[in-house]
Amino acid sequence: MDKLRQLRKALKNQAPQASKPASHPPAETLDDHTLFMRAVKGTKPLKIQQYIHPSPVISPWPRKQQAEHMSPLDDMTDFWPWDELAPGEELLYSKPGQKLDTLKRLRKGQWPTTGHLDLHGLSSDEARVSVTHFLQRANAAGLRCVRIVHGKGMGSKNGEPILKQKLKNWLAQRDEVLAFCQAPQHEGGGGAVLVLIRTRKD
Repeated sequence: MDKLRQLRKALKNQAPQASKPASHPPAETLDDHTLFMRAVKGTKPLKIQQYIHPSPVISPWPRKQQAEHMSPLDDMTDFWPWDELAPGEELLYSKPGQKLDTLKRLRKGQWPTTGHLDLHGLSSDEARVSVTHFLQRANAAGLRCVRIVHGKGMGSKNGEPILKQKLKNWLAQRDEVLAFCQAPQHEGGGGAVLVLIRTRKD
């Protein structure tokens, strides 16, 4: 019995003792500046000269005057790189970016005519002013489709529709105009044009 106790005591003394966890010193709390300075320690700053912004390139084209100093007629010129209209040729135009069926819908009367301007009896200069003011008022009033009667040129010297050609040039230059086409017979036919006006949705 004594030998058994001695054996147990000997085995107990030989068992490994659980090691205590080593104690670590508390972590050092450093601010961002100190951490950054330690990270770049030993580096040398690059020698870079002060950056100079390049001068803007000046366009060779003259700038347009500010809107408040521009006449509404400045956007309409009689000199336009189009061929003269052939006798009986229809007025037909659509600004780039419009849907392919815009002219088709305009010719079919998709948009009812809500405004009217008659240029009969007006000189070229008078007609130009009237068209300008008419388009501005139509756009401000939110009109979608208007009709302009230019006549068939029966009263001109050579029997040619002078205003018809000029109107084609004027309308193509206006921001308010999206498209135009010859009016149907019941609205003037070859002597009138339907004009699709830009709205806020456009």
